[in-house]
Amino acid sequence: MGDSVDPWRVPFCDGNSIPILGLGTYSLDKPIKGETVKAVKAGIEIGYRHFDGAFMYGNEDEVGEAIQAKIADGTVKREDIFYTSKVMESCKDAGLVRSIGVSNFNHKQLETLLRMPKLKYKPVCNQVECHPYLNQSKLLKYCKSNNIVLVGYSPLGSSPDPKWFNPNNPILLNDPELRKIGEKHNKTAAQVALRYQIQRDVVIIPKSFNPGRMKQNKEIFDFQLTDEEMKAIDGINKNCRYVIVKQLIDHPKYPFHEEY
Repeated sequence: MGDSVDPWRVPFCDGNSIPILGLGTYSLDKPIKGETVKAVKAGIEIGYRHFDGAFMYGNEDEVGEAIQAKIADGTVKREDIFYTSKVMESCKDAGLVRSIGVSNFNHKQLETLLRMPKLKYKPVCNQVECHPYLNQSKLLKYCKSNNIVLVGYSPLGSSPDPKWFNPNNPILLNDPELRKIGEKHNKTAAQVALRYQIQRDVVIIPKSFNPGRMKQNKEIFDFQLTDEEMKAIDGINKNCRYVIVKQLIDHPKYPFHEEY
C-alpha cells in the first residue's frame, strides 16, 4: 500500500469531491487481455483511488474487474474509489453516477451550456488536455470563475500515435526548465510537471501501466514549487496541443479552433 492515499481532494460544486491525482487507463494500442486488470490492481496497491476510463478505450470491463477484485480482498471499499468515465445525462437521472461534467469544451461552449435556461445539471468539471506546454491558463481562470474544476489529461505531454497526436511537437519532458527545477528538488521533469498542476488545483490523470512509473507519478506530495518556479513553468507555455483529433477537425463543434 502507498504511504499516502488521496492526500489532496478538490471539491465539486455539487458537494462531492475528486482526488487531485488519478490514473489514466487509455491504451494507444488495443489493450492486451489482462493488462489493464494487472495495472489497475497495481495502482490500487500503490495508493491510487481515482481512475479515468471510457467505453471507447475498450478496457472498462477490466478496470471494473480489477476494482472488484481489490474490494473483494479487502484492500479498498467501493466508496474509496472515484471512477471517471464518459456517460450520458440519463445515467445521472437514473442515479448511476454521482457527478457529471464535460470534456474538451472551450470557454464559448461552456458559456453556451451554462446559459441554457433548462440546464438540468451544471457540469462539475471540464476534462481537457493540460500540461506546461498547454497550460490552459485562460480556460482555468474561466472554469474557476464558474466553480468548474479543470481535469487535465495528457499532463506529461506527448505520445507517438499519429491518429490522435501531433508527432512534430516538442517533447515536454525534455524541457530544460523542468529538468533544472527537478534537479533542485531531486525530482524528475515528470514529477515537476505534475506538481505544477496540483499547485494550480488542476486534477491530473497521468496514464501509465508501469508500476514503477505509477509510483513515481504519485511521489509529488512531498515537495513544493516556489512562486518563482511556478512563474518559470508558466513561462514555457507554447500553446502546444498534442491531442488534435484530426479526424474531427472539420466538425462544426470542433473545440480547438478557439484560443481557449
